[in-house]
Formats: sequence, C-alpha cells, structure tokens
Amino acid sequence: MGKLINGINGPIKGKVGPTHGSSRNGNPYIKGPHKKRTTKISKKEKGNRTRFNTAQFWLKPLLDFVREGFKGFTYKPASQGHAAAKSYLLTHAVEGDAPEFTVNPALAKVSYGSLPLPENMKVEKYAEQEIKFSWDKDWSDALAKGAHYADQAMLLAYDIEHKKAFMSIFGEFRKSGEQILRVSYYKKSKIYTNGGTFHCYLAFVAADRSRQSDSEYLGTITFS
Repeated sequence: MGKLINGINGPIKGKVGPTHGSSRNGNPYIKGPHKKRTTKISKKEKGNRTRFNTAQFWLKPLLDFVREGFKGFTYKPASQGHAAAKSYLLTHAVEGDAPEFTVNPALAKVSYGSLPLPENMKVEKYAEQEIKFSWDKDWSDALAKGAHYADQAMLLAYDIEHKKAFMSIFGEFRKSGEQILRVSYYKKSKIYTNGGTFHCYLAFVAADRSRQSDSEYLGTITFS
C-alpha cells in the first residue's frame, strides 16, 4: 500500500496500483512496474555497460574519499557524492574503445568544489612506505578568495594495480604546509607493505565543512 505525502496533490511513497512512488535527493519519482526484457542487448549497450563498470570498479576503493570530496556538489542533476564522482570520471577520464576501457589517473578528480587550493603542491618520498605531501604555507592569497588557515588537507595515495588506497580525509591544517601519509597497514599486530606505484591527489575541505576544493593530481610515487 502506498502513502500520499502532503495530501492528494503530494508525492506518492510505495506502490499504488501499477505505479511505484519513491524519491531521490528530495525529488519525488513515479515509475511503472518492472518488465522483463525481450530484446537482445546491443553492441553499443554492452560497451556502455563495460565503460560504466570500469568507472565503478576504479572508484570502489575510494568510496569514503569521494563521498566527502564531492559532498553537496551536483555534477549532473540529482547526483552528488559517489554518483557525481562517477559521472565526472565517465565524462573526463575514461578512455579507450569497447571492450578495452581504462581510466587516466591524471584526468580523474577525487574532489570537486570552489575552495581555493594553495600554491606549490607536491609529493615526495619521505621514508620507507611514507609519502610527504607539501604545499605553500602562505595562504594570504587564498584567504582573499574565502579560504581559511584551518582548512584541512585531503590526502590520497592510490595503488591502482593492487586496488589499495591510503587516505587522510581530514588531515593537517592549511597553515601547516605538509603532512606525511603512510602507505602500509596493520593486521594482527603486524605491518604489511605492498610496494607498488601510488597515484597521489591533494585537495582541501573547508574548516566549517561548507565546501571543498578541486583535487590536484600530483603524479606517482613508487616503492619496491
């Protein structure tokens, strides 16, 4: 049984006869019942599905990061968070032809927004399995554009080959100018490292959490 929200002229929630009412991001929808497909899947459809899955699997290890990085941002109507990140990836970073699609890490965004970025952002090896992210501590120019010294860094090092992502979503303050990210993990009191090549991204989230910056691709760091 369906429910009428806000009276007879309001949206429907649930099933009413052959229709189903629901909502997404506060927008009400009505749809008909599911019908079994009788036609064959076209070559173009198969290609689109493969392309979609390529983006989906690339983003899977980054779910927590892109939910914050694309938080409150609608890249396309009715999409934000993970959905908006995937939409951006499909539009700008997925390359190739069916069935061989790949994601170009340098074109990908893991955060999107209007918060100003600092100057001179870079990454370098700091120690074994540790990456140093650094940026200009002079934030006066960014301050004029609405930044704050207490904005926090969002660090990401993504080993695409092994599907391992190491991140700091609410990291050091903008004023600190640097942060170390360790790309190893603990399991049963032991430290595990997997070497590999890490694609590095840096972004910032506002001190009041009202917005975030675009992410910047800073290249790769490789450990043997």
